[in-house]
Amino acid sequence: MSAAYDTYDYPLYWQTRNYEHLAETIALKTLLSKIPKIKSIIDIGGGYGRLTPYYSFRAKKNILTDPSARLLSAARKNLSNKRNIVFVQSSWENLKTKFKAKSIDLAIMVRVIHHIVDPDKAILTVNRLLKPGGYFILEFANKSHIKATIKELSKGNFTYLMDISSKDIRSAKSIKQKTLPFINYHPDTISRILKNNGFSIKYKLSVSNIRSPFLKKMLPVNTLLGLEKLLQEPLAKVNFGPSIFILAQKG
Repeated sequence: MSAAYDTYDYPLYWQTRNYEHLAETIALKTLLSKIPKIKSIIDIGGGYGRLTPYYSFRAKKNILTDPSARLLSAARKNLSNKRNIVFVQSSWENLKTKFKAKSIDLAIMVRVIHHIVDPDKAILTVNRLLKPGGYFILEFANKSHIKATIKELSKGNFTYLMDISSKDIRSAKSIKQKTLPFINYHPDTISRILKNNGFSIKYKLSVSNIRSPFLKKMLPVNTLLGLEKLLQEPLAKVNFGPSIFILAQKG
Protein backbone atom coordinates (compact mmCIF):
# COMPACT_ATOMS: atom_id res chain seq x y z
CA MET A 1 0.00 0.00 0.00
CA SER A 2 1.35 3.44 -0.89
CA ALA A 3 2.20 5.99 1.81
CA ALA A 4 2.21 9.79 1.78
CA TYR A 5 6.00 10.05 1.78
CA ASP A 6 6.31 7.77 -1.26
CA THR A 7 5.62 10.83 -3.42
CA TYR A 8 7.54 13.41 -1.36
CA ASP A 9 11.30 14.00 -1.53
CA TYR A 10 12.00 13.97 2.19
CA PRO A 11 15.82 13.73 1.90
CA LEU A 12 15.73 16.87 -0.26
CA TYR A 13 13.73 18.65 2.46
CA TRP A 14 16.62 18.14 4.89
CA GLN A 15 19.36 19.31 2.55
CA THR A 16 18.70 22.95 3.47
CA ARG A 17 18.03 22.31 7.16
CA ASN A 18 21.43 21.37 8.51
CA TYR A 19 21.01 23.43 11.68
CA GLU A 20 17.65 21.83 12.50
CA HIS A 21 19.02 18.36 11.79
CA LEU A 22 22.06 18.84 14.01
CA ALA A 23 19.98 20.48 16.74
CA GLU A 24 17.90 17.29 16.83
CA THR A 25 21.00 15.10 17.02
CA ILE A 26 22.17 17.13 20.03
CA ALA A 27 18.85 16.48 21.76
CA LEU A 28 18.91 12.80 20.85
CA LYS A 29 22.45 12.36 22.20
CA THR A 30 21.54 14.15 25.43
CA LEU A 31 18.52 11.94 26.05
CA LEU A 32 20.35 8.75 25.08
CA SER A 33 23.00 9.59 27.68
CA LYS A 34 20.28 9.40 30.37
CA ILE A 35 19.36 5.81 29.43
CA PRO A 36 21.22 2.81 30.90
CA LYS A 37 22.36 -0.19 28.89
CA ILE A 38 19.74 -1.48 26.43
CA LYS A 39 19.53 -4.27 23.86
CA SER A 40 16.79 -3.22 21.44
CA ILE A 41 15.53 0.00 19.84
CA ILE A 42 12.57 0.65 17.54
CA ASP A 43 12.49 3.84 15.48
CA ILE A 44 8.85 4.44 14.55
CA GLY A 45 8.60 6.44 11.34
CA GLY A 46 12.38 6.47 10.95
CA GLY A 47 12.16 7.38 7.27
CA TYR A 48 15.41 7.13 5.35
CA GLY A 49 17.48 6.63 8.50
CA ARG A 50 18.40 10.26 9.11
CA LEU A 51 18.86 9.77 12.85
CA THR A 52 19.81 6.09 12.90
CA PRO A 53 23.62 6.60 13.06
CA TYR A 54 23.15 8.61 16.25
CA TYR A 55 21.45 5.81 18.21
CA SER A 56 22.20 2.47 16.53
CA PHE A 57 25.47 1.96 18.45
CA ARG A 58 23.50 1.73 21.70
CA ALA A 59 21.74 -1.57 20.96
CA LYS A 60 22.47 -4.96 19.45
CA LYS A 61 19.17 -4.84 17.55
CA ASN A 62 17.72 -1.75 15.91
CA ILE A 63 14.37 -1.81 14.12
CA LEU A 64 13.67 0.98 11.66
CA THR A 65 10.01 1.15 10.65
CA ASP A 66 8.23 3.39 8.18
CA PRO A 67 5.07 3.10 6.05
CA SER A 68 6.94 4.39 2.99
CA ALA A 69 8.63 1.77 0.81
CA ARG A 70 10.55 4.55 -0.93
CA LEU A 71 12.05 5.89 2.31
CA LEU A 72 12.89 2.41 3.57
CA SER A 73 14.69 1.65 0.32
CA ALA A 74 16.77 4.79 0.82
CA ALA A 75 17.45 3.77 4.43
CA ARG A 76 18.76 0.38 3.32
CA LYS A 77 21.21 2.11 0.96
CA ASN A 78 22.24 4.77 3.48
CA LEU A 79 22.81 2.21 6.24
CA SER A 80 24.18 -0.67 4.19
CA ASN A 81 27.37 -0.71 6.28
CA LYS A 82 25.45 -1.44 9.49
CA ARG A 83 24.58 -5.03 10.34
CA ASN A 84 22.45 -4.49 13.44
CA ILE A 85 19.43 -2.88 11.74
CA VAL A 86 16.17 -4.53 10.69
CA PHE A 87 13.95 -2.67 8.23
CA VAL A 88 10.19 -3.09 8.54
CA GLN A 89 7.58 -1.44 6.35
CA SER A 90 4.68 -0.64 8.63
CA SER A 91 2.47 2.16 9.85
CA TRP A 92 2.41 2.72 13.60
CA GLU A 93 -1.09 1.25 13.73
CA ASN A 94 0.17 -2.16 12.54
CA LEU A 95 3.19 -2.45 14.81
CA LYS A 96 1.25 -4.38 17.44
CA THR A 97 0.72 -7.19 14.93
CA LYS A 98 4.38 -7.31 13.90
CA PHE A 99 6.15 -7.33 17.27
CA LYS A 100 5.60 -9.07 20.58
CA ALA A 101 4.29 -7.03 23.46
CA LYS A 102 6.86 -5.97 26.07
CA SER A 103 9.78 -6.86 23.79
CA ILE A 104 11.65 -3.58 23.22
CA ASP A 105 13.84 -1.44 25.48
CA LEU A 106 13.60 1.93 23.73
CA ALA A 107 11.15 3.46 21.25
CA ILE A 108 11.99 6.58 19.28
CA MET A 109 9.37 8.69 17.52
CA VAL A 110 10.71 11.89 15.93
CA ARG A 111 8.72 14.07 13.52
CA VAL A 112 5.90 11.54 13.44
CA ILE A 113 3.23 12.42 15.96
CA HIS A 114 2.38 15.69 14.19
CA HIS A 115 0.87 13.50 11.46
CA ILE A 116 -1.23 11.51 13.95
CA VAL A 117 -4.75 12.64 14.84
CA ASP A 118 -5.07 10.15 17.71
CA PRO A 119 -1.90 10.51 19.80
CA ASP A 120 -3.53 8.61 22.68
CA LYS A 121 -3.75 5.46 20.60
CA ALA A 122 -0.24 5.90 19.17
CA ILE A 123 1.34 6.31 22.61
CA LEU A 124 -0.64 3.35 23.95
CA THR A 125 0.80 1.30 21.07
CA VAL A 126 4.31 2.34 22.12
CA ASN A 127 3.55 1.35 25.71
CA ARG A 128 2.50 -2.09 24.52
CA LEU A 129 5.77 -2.63 22.65
CA LEU A 130 8.03 -1.58 25.53
CA LYS A 131 9.29 -3.76 28.32
CA PRO A 132 8.41 -2.68 31.86
CA GLY A 133 10.75 0.19 32.65
CA GLY A 134 11.39 0.76 28.93
CA TYR A 135 12.12 4.21 27.53
CA PHE A 136 10.41 6.41 24.98
CA ILE A 137 11.99 9.37 23.16
CA LEU A 138 9.17 11.44 21.69
CA GLU A 139 9.42 14.61 19.61
CA PHE A 140 6.43 16.79 18.83
CA ALA A 141 5.71 20.08 17.08
CA ASN A 142 5.11 22.63 19.84
CA LYS A 143 1.96 24.73 19.52
CA SER A 144 3.03 27.16 22.25
CA HIS A 145 6.51 28.02 20.95
CA ILE A 146 7.63 31.61 21.38
CA LYS A 147 7.11 32.79 17.80
CA ALA A 148 3.54 31.44 17.64
CA THR A 149 2.72 32.90 21.06
CA ILE A 150 3.97 36.37 20.14
CA LYS A 151 2.05 36.24 16.86
CA GLU A 152 -1.21 35.34 18.59
CA LEU A 153 -0.78 37.92 21.36
CA SER A 154 -0.04 40.63 18.79
CA LYS A 155 -3.43 39.84 17.22
CA GLY A 156 -5.11 40.33 20.57
CA ASN A 157 -5.65 36.64 21.20
CA PHE A 158 -4.84 36.73 24.91
CA THR A 159 -6.59 33.41 25.57
CA TYR A 160 -3.88 31.67 23.54
CA LEU A 161 -1.74 31.28 26.65
CA MET A 162 -4.44 29.14 28.27
CA ASP A 163 -5.58 27.25 25.17
CA ILE A 164 -4.16 23.72 25.24
CA SER A 165 -6.13 22.44 22.27
CA SER A 166 -4.20 21.07 19.29
CA LYS A 167 -3.87 22.99 16.03
CA ASP A 168 -3.78 21.55 12.52
CA ILE A 169 -1.63 24.02 10.59
CA ARG A 170 -2.54 22.81 7.10
CA SER A 171 -4.07 25.30 4.71
CA ALA A 172 -7.80 25.15 4.03
CA LYS A 173 -6.98 23.81 0.56
CA SER A 174 -4.80 21.01 1.97
CA ILE A 175 -7.49 20.04 4.48
CA LYS A 176 -10.06 19.92 1.68
CA GLN A 177 -7.73 17.72 -0.37
CA LYS A 178 -7.28 15.47 2.69
CA THR A 179 -3.50 15.69 2.70
CA LEU A 180 -1.51 14.30 5.61
CA PRO A 181 -2.42 16.08 8.87
CA PHE A 182 0.15 18.42 10.41
CA ILE A 183 -0.79 19.00 14.02
CA ASN A 184 0.97 21.19 16.56
CA TYR A 185 0.39 19.91 20.08
CA HIS A 186 0.44 21.80 23.35
CA PRO A 187 3.09 20.44 25.75
CA ASP A 188 0.50 20.04 28.51
CA THR A 189 -1.61 17.85 26.23
CA ILE A 190 1.32 15.58 25.37
CA SER A 191 2.33 15.36 29.04
CA ARG A 192 -1.20 14.37 30.01
CA ILE A 193 -1.42 11.71 27.27
CA LEU A 194 1.93 10.21 28.28
CA LYS A 195 0.92 10.01 31.93
CA ASN A 196 -2.50 8.57 31.09
CA ASN A 197 -0.81 5.84 29.07
CA GLY A 198 1.58 4.70 31.77
CA PHE A 199 4.63 6.91 31.22
CA SER A 200 6.51 9.20 33.56
CA ILE A 201 8.44 12.12 32.05
CA LYS A 202 12.12 12.11 32.94
CA TYR A 203 13.60 14.89 30.80
CA LYS A 204 12.36 17.54 28.40
CA LEU A 205 14.35 19.58 25.86
CA SER A 206 13.45 22.58 23.71
CA VAL A 207 14.91 22.11 20.22
CA SER A 208 15.68 24.30 17.18
CA ASN A 209 15.55 27.34 19.45
CA ILE A 210 17.47 29.55 17.03
CA ARG A 211 15.48 28.65 13.93
CA SER A 212 15.70 32.18 12.57
CA PRO A 213 16.49 32.77 8.87
CA PHE A 214 18.28 36.01 9.86
CA LEU A 215 20.49 34.41 12.50
CA LYS A 216 21.19 31.42 10.28
CA LYS A 217 22.57 33.81 7.68
CA MET A 218 24.53 35.93 10.15
CA LEU A 219 26.13 33.26 12.35
CA PRO A 220 28.18 30.14 11.49
CA VAL A 221 26.33 26.89 12.10
CA ASN A 222 28.84 25.85 14.78
CA THR A 223 28.06 29.01 16.76
CA LEU A 224 24.33 28.37 16.45
CA LEU A 225 24.76 24.79 17.61
CA GLY A 226 26.94 25.83 20.54
CA LEU A 227 24.15 28.11 21.72
CA GLU A 228 21.56 25.46 20.97
CA LYS A 229 23.31 22.94 23.20
CA LEU A 230 23.39 25.42 26.09
CA LEU A 231 19.75 26.45 25.67
CA GLN A 232 17.89 23.18 25.12
CA GLU A 233 17.43 22.28 28.77
CA PRO A 234 16.72 25.72 30.32
CA LEU A 235 14.35 26.82 27.52
CA ALA A 236 12.37 23.60 27.89
CA LYS A 237 11.01 25.05 31.15
CA VAL A 238 9.11 27.68 29.14
CA ASN A 239 8.42 25.53 26.03
CA PHE A 240 10.37 28.02 23.94
CA GLY A 241 11.27 26.15 20.75
CA PRO A 242 9.18 24.88 17.83
CA SER A 243 10.13 21.30 18.66
CA ILE A 244 10.05 19.53 22.02
CA PHE A 245 11.89 16.31 22.83
CA ILE A 246 10.78 14.22 25.80
CA LEU A 247 12.35 11.23 27.45
CA ALA A 248 9.64 9.19 29.17
CA GLN A 249 9.79 5.87 30.99
CA LYS A 250 7.16 3.16 31.13
CA GLY A 251 5.99 2.48 34.65
